[in-house]
Amino acid sequence: MAKIIHLPARRPSKLGFKRARKNKNDDFETQLDLFNAAKQEAQIIPIMGMVPSFENALKLDYLGDSRARNAYLKAIENGDCAADCYCNLGIIESQMGNTAKAIDCFTNALKLEPRHLESHYNLANLYFDECDLKLAKLHYEIALEIDPDFANIYFNLGLLHALNDNLNEAVRLLKHFKKIAPPDIAENADEILTTLQNSTK
Repeated sequence: MAKIIHLPARRPSKLGFKRARKNKNDDFETQLDLFNAAKQEAQIIPIMGMVPSFENALKLDYLGDSRARNAYLKAIENGDCAADCYCNLGIIESQMGNTAKAIDCFTNALKLEPRHLESHYNLANLYFDECDLKLAKLHYEIALEIDPDFANIYFNLGLLHALNDNLNEAVRLLKHFKKIAPPDIAENADEILTTLQNSTK
């Protein structure tokens, strides 16, 4: 007889989208959070008359400025970080509820860079939201091959395995997530991990 698993009353949600950045090791996201905190209007100040199109678009995007979409399209026209631009456009389209356009953006990024981490991860998130767990799993696993240290993948893949009743694998993935994620993010796994561990006893 099948075992019934009582998941937490509040269904745990996956960890969200990840924007692509030109310099993957910079602290750009944190720096732009300071602008958000101050609720400043987006201003791009040209240095020596030039602002890279992608950087302009990314700053606008982090500030929630509606001009970000057109700025990404302009950067694509200029050949400036086109895969990153398509990826971030995919997030914008997804947030606007345009699922088909979002998938098109992520796949355009992957045409340009087949190992584009953020596009595989974000595409997996989109498929997860659409309940296509098979395609979500595929893209999470590809993203994991590209960057085995990206903690969010382990969390989302753990949830996916829990939904597919593969509890031991879900527990393994969530434990690994807790081990490598920053403490404030790692706590996201506590409730679901406790529930799953009690179910596998």
